Amino acid sequence: MVRSLLSAFGKEARGMHEAAYLLAAFALGSQLLALVRDRLLAFNFGASHTLDLYYAAFRIPDFLFATIASLLSLYALLPVLTRLESRHPGLMISFLRQILLVFFAGMGLISCVVYVLAPWLVPLIAPGIATPELVLLVRVLLLQPILLGASNILAALTQLRHRFFLYSISPLLYNLGIIFGIVVLYPSMGIVGLGWGVVLGACMHFLIQLPFFTSEKNTETVGLREMFTELTSVLRLSVPRTAALAAGQISLLLLVALASFFAPGSIAIFMFAYNLQAVPLTIIGVSYSVAAFPTLARLHARGEHSEFVRYIETALRHIFFWAIPASVLIIVLRAQLVRVILGAGAFSWDATRLTAAALALFVLSLAAQSVTLLIARAYYAAGNTKKPLYFAAVDIGVSVASAFCFVALFHWSPFARNFIELLLRVGDVPGTSVLMLALGYCFGSVAEFALGMFFFIRDFSIPRMRISALLFQSFSASVIGGAAAYSVLAFTGTAGTIHTTLLLVLQGTAAGLLGLLTTAGVLWLLKNEELAEATLAFQRRFRDTKGVPLETTDISS
Repeated sequence: MVRSLLSAFGKEARGMHEAAYLLAAFALGSQLLALVRDRLLAFNFGASHTLDLYYAAFRIPDFLFATIASLLSLYALLPVLTRLESRHPGLMISFLRQILLVFFAGMGLISCVVYVLAPWLVPLIAPGIATPELVLLVRVLLLQPILLGASNILAALTQLRHRFFLYSISPLLYNLGIIFGIVVLYPSMGIVGLGWGVVLGACMHFLIQLPFFTSEKNTETVGLREMFTELTSVLRLSVPRTAALAAGQISLLLLVALASFFAPGSIAIFMFAYNLQAVPLTIIGVSYSVAAFPTLARLHARGEHSEFVRYIETALRHIFFWAIPASVLIIVLRAQLVRVILGAGAFSWDATRLTAAALALFVLSLAAQSVTLLIARAYYAAGNTKKPLYFAAVDIGVSVASAFCFVALFHWSPFARNFIELLLRVGDVPGTSVLMLALGYCFGSVAEFALGMFFFIRDFSIPRMRISALLFQSFSASVIGGAAAYSVLAFTGTAGTIHTTLLLVLQGTAAGLLGLLTTAGVLWLLKNEELAEATLAFQRRFRDTKGVPLETTDISS
């Protein structure tokens, strides 16, 4: 029975689009659970001080994961594992097992140090709400980066074997653990129960991949000298990438610290909107970049430069193809989305409007963030981990600096404040200062994308004309589709005048479907190449693709 389940979970996915759509399907399932999680949090706590504590508590563990646990990330491990496997598969497994032991020892020691220093660190990350309760929650959550980091190491093997099903189910279990903490542990343990729910989810995230890892045969042993040499190679690749990943966490850390001085619930509003925009980002950007990475690494290792470039170009076009319409429709339907997902219990209409406005600002950079993920992985596959670090440094600088400037402008200039509040329809809602943090984050993401795209096209010789034509077609079709969706909202009434969840769901569904169909129809009239490729990929998913090489199934000619 266990072996049958392992075999089903470990089934190999072939083709970039097939793998991307499989990842996207499970990402959608994971994000739906994440939305259930957020709805439960909103229902029970609203935009409150309690949720501010909960979200602030993640900043130190997430920073540890980004800076320490990610040093042995799958993106740095994959090139080394590919090289070891070409010599002998047993060497790769032996090396992974030794890496796992090193990780547990190192990460455990660092977490113990942070545990002791937590009372002094917490006032630095949330100076406006630092309490003993927050210190306790941070200490519990220190187990999270250990478990997720170990799971990330095992994910290197599952991705190398193209077992994307197994890789994709881990986030589902992670969110189930958090939901268990909200529903079962919080009533009996208080806010610390929320932390133990997170730890439970992280534990399941790790354990689901462990059987596949232990089933691999270890027929060779990596010597101590060779292990040290390969570990040095991994760290040489991963240190710049880890620094780049840490830049994003530093941005969040500083923005959350700033939000702790705003009205109670500001951190919750900011993080709710951030989590909502992470749904399309995960489904589109993460799915395509993760699906493309193993093949990009293999093509580069073989020296097949032309195929490498064509594979990148295909992934890039399809990220734009999906991200631009998604951005427009989310902006149009933002109030309906937030109200249906979060608008229950203690989550007020004012909180809904603020979260919807912040979501609109975040999602302006959806395409930019999605492409940035692919850019980073293309450079990692090529063995260049420094440039993504430079791009990320620009992101953190622009995000934090612009957020401070926007907050200052928001408070000192009544004209600017009134203009932004009128544009986002939150003029009569208190606590709108938090919107400037989302706008600053958006500016940083766009700046990173602009710089990264410039060097990306130059370094990899990406054809510009095909991308330019796609941008024109996708943006034009999306605007027309967005207008069609808005016409439904205008005809049926705004979200504020509809007082039942069922009617909001029906309204949003009707508007979204009309918007999608209109967008697809316009793209079809324009004879959009990406629409044809996506349709073909869906059709092929239900046909036998056995024996079709991964590198050639989805590269357009």
